[in-house]
Amino acid sequence: MTAPSDARPRGTRLPRLARRRQLLAAAQEVFVARGYHAAAMDEIADRAGVSKPVLYQHFPGKQELYLALLEQHSHALVEKQREALESTDDNRQRVTASFRAYFDFVAGEGEAFRLVFESDLRNVPAVREKTEQTLQACAELISDVIRQDTSISDEEAHLLSIGLVGMAETSARYWLSNFGTIPQEAAEQLIARLAWRGISGWDLTRGG
Repeated sequence: MTAPSDARPRGTRLPRLARRRQLLAAAQEVFVARGYHAAAMDEIADRAGVSKPVLYQHFPGKQELYLALLEQHSHALVEKQREALESTDDNRQRVTASFRAYFDFVAGEGEAFRLVFESDLRNVPAVREKTEQTLQACAELISDVIRQDTSISDEEAHLLSIGLVGMAETSARYWLSNFGTIPQEAAEQLIARLAWRGISGWDLTRGG
């Protein structure tokens, strides 16, 4: 439940971009706590400390607000994956860094991962398209590395990358649901070791 005391004070004028960030932060809190369908624009406005008309000035409807959040966090996940893969030329370390990107994402503040991985709007075409694009973007980054460093075909590299992304997402979410049983670094290393034992079976065309 959102207690009235959680609402932010009204009346402060902010630059447009700062106001947008404020509204998105408030919407994230409500969407994560309630899910899309139970969330109300009135509650989001109260949480942000603005009037409902101010909220509608920035976002014409609840779905547009949700899609803006989804875009923001999907982009963040893809960038985490890109940075992980570019952080080293050592392929074993790349595997670990790639899994760490997913674990860091699900462990991040505000449970943003729920908007990407656990949306109750998966049947809405725009939401489904964005989540699928995010999966494919992460997989393509990994696939590029596999293609560069092995002699397997493009199709095989893409299939492997889809499998790795699925492993990363599923294991990271399961780890979070059992938070505290295994330290994050140990969990990352465990899953990365499993993945590396499989990937390292292919002959490398350059340094590993």
